[in-house]
Amino acid sequence: MIYFLEFVSEALEEAEEATRYYQEIQLGLGVRFREEVEATTQAIMAQPLLWRERNGGFRRVNLPGFPFYISYFLRDNKILIAAIAHSSRHPNYWKKRI
Repeated sequence: MIYFLEFVSEALEEAEEATRYYQEIQLGLGVRFREEVEATTQAIMAQPLLWRERNGGFRRVNLPGFPFYISYFLRDNKILIAAIAHSSRHPNYWKKRI
């Protein structure tokens, strides 16, 4: 099946905010964060069922090298990215978005 990728606006904002933060800490680190997000979303698109479905119907993928994860839902042929969340935040804060 071919899947289409869609981000909720808050997830895009989280990615931009984290990218800016890491870029301020060290030149190039924000770029590396962005590349990890892109590589992970590509992996999700290639094999969306690889990660287990959790209570609430979402799936979660940790970002290598960063304390962030991507939460997503499968809706028919759409992959809906609900959050690019820091792992130390309250784990359910983003669930009200869906």
